[in-house]
Amino acid sequence: MTQHPLRLADFRLLFLGRTISTLGDAVVPAALAIAVTRATGSAAALALVLGCAMVPKLLLLPFGGVVGDRFDPRLVALTTDVVRAVAQVLVGLELLGGHPRLTPVAIASAVGGIASAFAVPTASPLVAAVVPSEKRLRANALLGTATAAARLGGPALAGVLVYTAGPGWAFVLDGASFVLSAALLTRLTARRATDGPAPDGHAPGSHSPTGPRSLRRDLAEGWSEVRSRDWYWTSLIAHGVWNGASAVLLTLGPLIAATRLGGDGVWVALTQAGAVGLLVGSLLAGRLRPRRPVLAGNLALALYGLPLLALAVPAPAPLAVAAQAVAMTGLGFLNPVWETVVQQDFPAGSLARVTSYDWLLSLAAAPLGYVLAPLAADAWGSRVPLLAAAALVTLVCAGTAAVPGVRRHGVRPADGTAPGPAATATTATATAAPIAAPIAAPIAAPIAAPIAAPIAAPIAAPGPVAERPPARARVSP
Repeated sequence: MTQHPLRLADFRLLFLGRTISTLGDAVVPAALAIAVTRATGSAAALALVLGCAMVPKLLLLPFGGVVGDRFDPRLVALTTDVVRAVAQVLVGLELLGGHPRLTPVAIASAVGGIASAFAVPTASPLVAAVVPSEKRLRANALLGTATAAARLGGPALAGVLVYTAGPGWAFVLDGASFVLSAALLTRLTARRATDGPAPDGHAPGSHSPTGPRSLRRDLAEGWSEVRSRDWYWTSLIAHGVWNGASAVLLTLGPLIAATRLGGDGVWVALTQAGAVGLLVGSLLAGRLRPRRPVLAGNLALALYGLPLLALAVPAPAPLAVAAQAVAMTGLGFLNPVWETVVQQDFPAGSLARVTSYDWLLSLAAAPLGYVLAPLAADAWGSRVPLLAAAALVTLVCAGTAAVPGVRRHGVRPADGTAPGPAATATTATATAAPIAAPIAAPIAAPIAAPIAAPIAAPIAAPGPVAERPPARARVSP
């Protein structure tokens, strides 16, 4: 019987730090919404603050991936924890002053978003560095369970803080959680994982024989790793569609729940059921070991069509709540499985860059849903965008089964003897594309193209990048 991941001293530190900071983050959204609306009475002001955090994060994620691959990810994560701690404490102090101003809050949110762009890509490299290959699925499931539990309890804790001490203390608490996380990271002894060479054949973080590596080349090599695996880039399209569909539900769902399903309490119940489902899915991921993890995870994501359909009909409130729980169970199952496969299949020297592109495509799809859903609802009623989103997410996520790499991919054993992944240098991608295109491409292209093209064009131009032999998945909740 293999040793439990929590028996590993470094993983215990990482798990504890991640759990504490995640709980702190889970408190902030509700507190921020209440604080800004109290201070300004304007939804536009809240949108401005949220945009100040999201836009720099999206723009800088690929650069955060480069930094995470060039330098010690532990040091990068520690630095960003300190920066985010300062930003959150400053927001908290501004709110506690009694007369909060929008500008300092927006600036601090932007600083936090910039730091987050460099922190997010270090998550997978840190797990890969402290947990042996055969224990990573269980370790990722534990982290997913902690995240789900924080999402379940965070809003309740936020409510207690906001209505007893004021929203400023929620930000102070979040800042303290980042300080604790940074302190725990200082005690980590593990460094970068070495389960694979860097994409160019050199040691991770080293310079090439011709001199220092350029930023553009590093970005291009990370993108090359993404596009050279058919199972990976087609799954990212599906994950982006999932996030776009989720934005449609989050935009239209509250009003439907309030006006047609029985009131605001139904939306609260639906949200909490989703958090419970996320928790259950993470627990299942730690126990189930599907032979085809990428296929199983993408099929689990296709379940998100259920709550969209339930709101479009609309179904009775208990059925809609149950549908959301089932759908989020699918997401909870996918995330640890996807993280594990990515950590096993991509070389250590490109893992942060690959992760940054994953997050970028996932996060960038959501604003499209937020923008298009209300426009479509005004033109044709809420049923049309909900049904369209349900059809898209079901067909695209399930449609990845047409890709050979998705069907055949398996988690690679620690000794590397079994044929884990099915595919995939660029030649395999060319073989799979004609099969996947009839299902996924016509549906996903209008959504994926505006996101991927501006990102890929500037970084895909450099000369040829050395290809890896076939070597190895994720959605943001």
